[in-house]
This record gives sequence, C-alpha cells and structure tokens, in this order.
Amino acid sequence: MKVYTVYQIDAFTSEKFSGNPAGVITNAQGLSEFDMQRIARELNNSETVFIFPPDDASHDVKLRYFTPTTEVPSCGHATIAAHYARSIENQLGSERVIQKIGIGILPIDIVKNNNYTIWMTQGSIEFSDPLSTKDRQLLLSSLSLSEEEIDERCPIQVVSTGHSKVMIGIKSIAKLHSLSPNMSMLSNLSKSIGCNGYYVFTFASRPSTILTHGRMFAPAIGISEDPVTGNAIGPLGAYLVKHGLVEHDNSLFSFTGIQGEAMGRVGTVDVKVKIENGKPTQVQIGGTAVIVFKTQIEV
Repeated sequence: MKVYTVYQIDAFTSEKFSGNPAGVITNAQGLSEFDMQRIARELNNSETVFIFPPDDASHDVKLRYFTPTTEVPSCGHATIAAHYARSIENQLGSERVIQKIGIGILPIDIVKNNNYTIWMTQGSIEFSDPLSTKDRQLLLSSLSLSEEEIDERCPIQVVSTGHSKVMIGIKSIAKLHSLSPNMSMLSNLSKSIGCNGYYVFTFASRPSTILTHGRMFAPAIGISEDPVTGNAIGPLGAYLVKHGLVEHDNSLFSFTGIQGEAMGRVGTVDVKVKIENGKPTQVQIGGTAVIVFKTQIEV
C-alpha cells in the first residue's frame, strides 16, 4: 500500500464551488492504469489528472487524464489544476514547465502574482470538413435545434487542438441556456463522426470583456455536460479566426469565453491565438484555480 496525495481543485475560477472541478493526484508514480481509472470513477469529476515524474530529459513532468469511464489524451481544466497544485506544493515562481501528455510534449507557463495563473499551449490546430447534411440533421435533432437557430456565419465542423470538439454556433443565449440534449443520440453520433464532444456557443449580446458563452456535451466519454472546457474554448478561438468572425491585428487574437452558467458553475477561459498570414497557428488557454480540499488515499 502507498499513500497518494489527492486534491479537488476548481479550475478557471478563483472561487470555490464554481468553474470546473478536477481531481489531481500529485504523486501518481506506482499507480496502474486500472488504479487510475478506479480513482477517477470514485472522484467522479469530468476528469482526474495523475502527475508522474518525467520519462526522459525531453520534459519536466508527465500527465495522464481519466474521465470516470476512460482515459483521454488532453484536458484543459485538469492541466490548469495540475500545474496549480504543483505550483502550490513546490512554491514555484513564474517559470516555464515542459509537460508530456497524450498529444505530445508542450510548454506550460506559470505566472505568479497574488495567485497563480497557468497558461497551457495546446496541440496542433486541425479543422475537419463541415458535417455532412445527414450528420448535421442528426446533430440538430439531438440538440432540438432548428436551422433557423443556427448562426449562418458558423460552419458546423470538428476542430481540434488535441481533443476534438464539434463547433456549433447559435444565435440566442436564451436558447443556449435552455438546451436539453438527447444524450443517447449524441453518443451514437460520436461513433459515426469520430468526435466525442459538442461545443454549442453564442456571441455575447453586448460589448464586454466576455466574447462568447458556451456549453459542452460529451456523453460518449461519460460527461453529460462539462462546466468549463479548455479543449473547446481554445479551438473555438482558432475557429473564429479561420472563419473571419472576429477582428485582429494579423498577429494575435485574444478573448475571454465564459461557460458553466446553465450549471451554476461559472468559469472563464482566457485565449490567445497566434496568427500568421491570416491563419491561426497556435492556441494558448489561461486561467487560475482554487483548492477545494486536499486529502490522502491508500492504494
């Protein structure tokens, strides 16, 4: 038996019981894949992250992510939570850390101020073709959306910066908050389109620091609804640039997205999109976090 340190951390917020909760095990060396899946199921957050020593000199730390039902290659809020816990435990200053995760080796920037802000560089930006007419109709039926409710400027397509999401732009924030998807239909559709997550978003109705509101559903991997999703709001930034939906200086586009309002777990994600020749080339997401509790388990 070994004693493992377990945190519950709310990410993309500085207030407890808001944002997106993640389990974090900071000394995961020695846990088997079976153990990690059982712990993730027990904690029952959308993701639990396990922190390991590096495999080699190419990186400083290794992370693995599990939903209650399966391992996933990347997770935005759990990454923020993991490096927040590491920063607290090791009393880190502002520095760059190189992490190895399921999508590769990528940098994390830790900014120490009154609290810690964690910036995650996401993976390569990938755009799939818009959904076929058949799949589009199935998706809209699953979400109880009509064609008239879709923002005509926004193609419905899969976008990825490491863990893909279907981007669905709609016109009304009231409709966004009233959505009640058919989870079984969404799960079945995931199998045919090869994407487990659906990000429904709309633009803020008036100018403010917030540009977008969103909700994310991923029942195929055990997440009916995720409160605040870095792997959705990040690729959304690339999507907005690609389709000319926002103004920028041809070098950098920055915005803040809000999520979790319909769940009573509001959180915000800051996004930076690097741009070259009018195209998005790299995405970073940033946020802070707060520890809800810390405990130990024996496995």
